[in-house]
Amino acid sequence: MAKYSQRGSVAVISVDNPPVNALSSHVRKAISDGIVRAGSDAGISSIVLCGAGGKFLAGADIREFGNMASFDGPNLVELCNRIEACEKPVIAAIERYALGGGLEVALSSHYRIAHQNAIFGFPEVDLGILPAASGTQRFPRLVGLKAALHYIPTGERFPTTKAKEIGLVDKIVDKDVLEVAIKFANDVKNDPVISRRSSRLNVKDASNAQKYYEAAVERAARKNSGLLAPTLAMKAVMASTVGTFEQGLEAEAKYRNVLFSSGQAQALQYAFFAERAASQWSLPDGSNFRTVKPKPIKSVGIIGGGTMGTGIAMNALNAGLNVLLIEQDQQFLKKAVDQLKKLYQGSILLGKLSKGDVEKRLSRLQSAVSYDSLKNVDLVIEAVYENLKLKQDVFAKLDQICKPDAVLCTNTSALSVDKIASATRNPERVVGTHFFVPAYYMKLLENIRGLKTSPVAIATATSLGHLLGKVPVLVRNCDGFVGNRMMKPYHTEALFLVEEGCKPEEVDQVAEDFGFPIGVFKVADLSGLDIGLSRLKESTKSFNVNFDEKTRYLTGARVSMLPLVLFNRSRLGRKTGAGWYNYEHPGTKVPYPSDAVKDLIEEYRKQNGIPQRKISTQEIIERLLFGLINEGFKILEEGIAQKPEEIDTIILLGYSWPRQTGGPMFYANSLGLDKVYSRILEYGKQNVLSPHWKPSSLLEKFVSEKTPFSQWRSQPPSTVSRL
Repeated sequence: MAKYSQRGSVAVISVDNPPVNALSSHVRKAISDGIVRAGSDAGISSIVLCGAGGKFLAGADIREFGNMASFDGPNLVELCNRIEACEKPVIAAIERYALGGGLEVALSSHYRIAHQNAIFGFPEVDLGILPAASGTQRFPRLVGLKAALHYIPTGERFPTTKAKEIGLVDKIVDKDVLEVAIKFANDVKNDPVISRRSSRLNVKDASNAQKYYEAAVERAARKNSGLLAPTLAMKAVMASTVGTFEQGLEAEAKYRNVLFSSGQAQALQYAFFAERAASQWSLPDGSNFRTVKPKPIKSVGIIGGGTMGTGIAMNALNAGLNVLLIEQDQQFLKKAVDQLKKLYQGSILLGKLSKGDVEKRLSRLQSAVSYDSLKNVDLVIEAVYENLKLKQDVFAKLDQICKPDAVLCTNTSALSVDKIASATRNPERVVGTHFFVPAYYMKLLENIRGLKTSPVAIATATSLGHLLGKVPVLVRNCDGFVGNRMMKPYHTEALFLVEEGCKPEEVDQVAEDFGFPIGVFKVADLSGLDIGLSRLKESTKSFNVNFDEKTRYLTGARVSMLPLVLFNRSRLGRKTGAGWYNYEHPGTKVPYPSDAVKDLIEEYRKQNGIPQRKISTQEIIERLLFGLINEGFKILEEGIAQKPEEIDTIILLGYSWPRQTGGPMFYANSLGLDKVYSRILEYGKQNVLSPHWKPSSLLEKFVSEKTPFSQWRSQPPSTVSRL
């Protein structure tokens, strides 16, 4: 709702629609009624529009998209026009944020006063749409075309200082925004508003329209390849430079309608809600995110100061936590601290943090070589080398030293959480926390519960994820968990495709055309071929098997030893200047197809009697994706994940699956589950020794019963202990 009150001759319309003051239909109607009421009241000379709870307006309520009830009362375009048409000055008092439709309301107001810590932006492109309530027309008229072509198509948020710089905000305050706005409203009550109406302004830098447009197109191709919304948003903004405001609105509406009916918008909005649903964990015993209280976290111990450990430390320091970093000796400890300082120096150079900000963060960092220092921390994150024996040794020590209620987390990417926890007397407090590189940037935290992990440990790991600004997703313990387990068929089939006739660059191009930012072989070069092989060695230890370049099968399944062929010839990837691709120098980023690799692949085919054939683009993409999708259904079937939203969020945020497809499970549904199933059956016939092509029983059940996507669930019984 929106509350109407009066302060002298100033009407105050305060939106109170928790949690974010979204512009739901009833809110729009209340604002509109308030504007009409104030406009017709002779005792009112000006109007202040604000939000309750220290927040302005977060934008449209996307739960209303496609809902006819959302058309009750004025739509957002009509509301914005009504605000602007008011003959009395309307002042937007902005606290916390003005986003999307909230910013469009502010643009329609005659003046804008903002707190110094407020954030502005148009996040619509993240949902596959554009600012559709006159934002693409008002914003460039107020701030200029160059700024509009930057902020609308990218969805980038910007602070109050930037808003003032580009002409969006009239006044910045560091105290009570409402009180300042009321005083300001009294000061301008007699000023005519006609010159303050953004729809009547000309786009001041329209003479450079083509130059700015080409720069925006280039930026979108680089950062938003394959996304429709940024492209149409740019076209809508450009419409502000020709014709009238009303004609611009017509163009905006045309592009809005295209986007609202697009598959991308549906997928992106699904992904938005999936992230929120994925963090809402529940257990078979009834424990869930609502009923279990996490332990408070103020101090965190981190074991290991490598790439992952320092990244986690930076993430924790940025979140305001006290961090104790542990390394095996002073030499490694100094290297870790120096690396952390180097990361922060980069933040200073990029203008993301000031020197004072960095000093404040580093003041919360302590470092040591003794585990005894960890005796009072609330939570420990182990981030040592991916070796089971090493991790078990670490947890045995932590079990002896840490306080009894400290939660012990292992940052393993594939090893059994149960086996790691078995080294402790209290496995109930052990939980997996799989971070992704770089840990200070990647949004996903894949939390893993073992057989004995307690609900409190789970709740605390979830709380940790939220504190660190991540999306925590709980899964059950298994080999590779959800993310790495699902990506294994993707990597495996990429290798088989090269064995059978593709070039690495051809496979990468198909993956990138689908929407992955970087192909599978480029990723391998980035992480290092030695990393993948070390994981293979670790995973085969329990089977007591060895492998070499001539190995074709492991534990009865087909494998490719092409990575080992390259490794044995010192082609480890970017770091050596040669991997699947050539690089100009070790450490450089630009890949070039390699004749040497081509020769090695041809020799490998000859030695193993693998005939070369021409493989279609359709077969490449199906073999890359459909085995992965099949594994997703097996994960649901086994109860490793409970719902498709968990799987899709993990693959979207952790592995850069193209967001405009919604994630692998949503994508399978959009393609048609029967089609996906039939292709999996066909590839299974052709590849009987590849277990990832054995169809999931749950997939078969969903196809035969035509189960709707909303009912794709799995919750098998499981043992859960308490702390």
